Amino acid sequence: MTVSAPAVPADGERDPAGAGAARQWRIVAVAVLAQTLVLLDNTVLNIAMETLADPVRGLGAGSSDLAWAVASYSLVFAAGSFAGGALADRYGPRRTLIAGLAVLAAASLLAARSPNVTALVVTRGAMGAGGALITPATLALVTRHTSRAVRTRAIAVWASSGGAAVALGPVVGGALLAHFWWGSVFLLNLPVAAVCLAGAAFWVPEARHPGGRVLDLPGLALSVLGLGLTVYGVIQGGRRPGWSSPVALVPLAAGLALLALFVVVQRRRAQPSLDVTLFAEPRFAGGSVTLLLLFLGLAGQLFSCAFYLQGVRGLSPPAAGAVMASAAGGIVLGNQVSPALTRLLTVRWSAAAGILLTSATFAGFLFFDAETPVAWPVLTLFAQGAGVGLVVAPMTTEMMAALPPRYTGAGAAVAAAARPVGSTLGVAVLGSVLATAYRRAVRPALDGLPPASRSRALDSAEATRALARKLDRPDLLAAANRAYLHAMYVTAVWTALLSLIGAVLVIGYFRPREPTLGAQRGHRTAPPADPADGG
Repeated sequence: MTVSAPAVPADGERDPAGAGAARQWRIVAVAVLAQTLVLLDNTVLNIAMETLADPVRGLGAGSSDLAWAVASYSLVFAAGSFAGGALADRYGPRRTLIAGLAVLAAASLLAARSPNVTALVVTRGAMGAGGALITPATLALVTRHTSRAVRTRAIAVWASSGGAAVALGPVVGGALLAHFWWGSVFLLNLPVAAVCLAGAAFWVPEARHPGGRVLDLPGLALSVLGLGLTVYGVIQGGRRPGWSSPVALVPLAAGLALLALFVVVQRRRAQPSLDVTLFAEPRFAGGSVTLLLLFLGLAGQLFSCAFYLQGVRGLSPPAAGAVMASAAGGIVLGNQVSPALTRLLTVRWSAAAGILLTSATFAGFLFFDAETPVAWPVLTLFAQGAGVGLVVAPMTTEMMAALPPRYTGAGAAVAAAARPVGSTLGVAVLGSVLATAYRRAVRPALDGLPPASRSRALDSAEATRALARKLDRPDLLAAANRAYLHAMYVTAVWTALLSLIGAVLVIGYFRPREPTLGAQRGHRTAPPADPADGG
């Protein structure tokens, strides 16, 4: 028997007013748990990197293979989020959420049984398709089915799901890897998805706008191909022979051209999959780019940190997971403090403070080496999470408040896509910087090795260490660690600089001004969540 929740008016301002607080928070709870599941699939793989790179315990994946295993999820997630937003607007966020949970659960089961890296990349992409349906639906649910009195706090709780995922991913993933094979990290999704499906069936009401947007399949194809080719070119640039190779330049140029064509096509369509005129609202546009840059730096930093803790420091997966989980406490703290700080300093300056704090922690990795006490990475990651938490909730609230109700799904799709697009580019771009810097630093230590061994050792620090152990070359093992530290320092500098651009955008875009999108479209524009917003 199918359980159907009662339908409610599409405008989230009417239903919440008559709904009790308990009902609103039950809906928020389902949305937060589902969103935690989506973000968990990004973080849980970080702790499994070292295992997947091992030819015995894992799949013998190289650095570019690992980058694709991470990027395929975020890539499909990002490209599909536009479609997810359109589906949420047309068919309702409840139905879209249920469909996404079913897709993610099925793909997780297949990912756990992947026989090789190629199969893992494909199934991770399918998991990303499920996430692309879930995330816009969860944010649309929180926005539509909460009253203005609790919406800012509800979005802060929704944003805190990132902290929960950062905490649970490394810790639970590390515990599973200590007792089971690497595929067990994906089976964790199945019981969580089952709980979310039950909650959606019984507690989440139906709600959709009449005459919602249709799915623009040609536009979706352009976005998927454009993002895919762009990321592929960036990843290839990090491999030999480098950025000057046609293997990197051709797909990169083609991807950027397709993305430009996507924007042109969307501007001309009456019912686009991504309404690019949403970016006519300066705060929505500035917030989107700021979130993208923030998660670009965060994903790239966590990618390099996982290898530092397990490779250079020699920590076990559970121990490394416990260290990386410290960022979760910071994210939760930052999210919960952000509403009060925003009232005190405004969105503009509280977000700028969060970005500056995060940038400082990125640069803090310049002071880490093989002998650094573990307490320092713990404190640094905690502060890093706090900086992220100060930005995400108020920025998301401000972005969604700038849009008319019927564009809630579309706005949620863009806000949601900023995370996976940023994460995808972070792993691809900063992962390429890491790989390129490592090869340059370790190459002199490989002189005298046979060509085949030398080529294999250049793939990654893990491959160099495996070769050093096989040849009983402690000097080569030490050289691999020194080269990786150098590569991590180079990556930390670029991460901090890219993050600082976000602070400049926040200060520039979030000056006091009236929203313009509603006037341009002839719709009512929701007021800011707090009169102090904007600085």
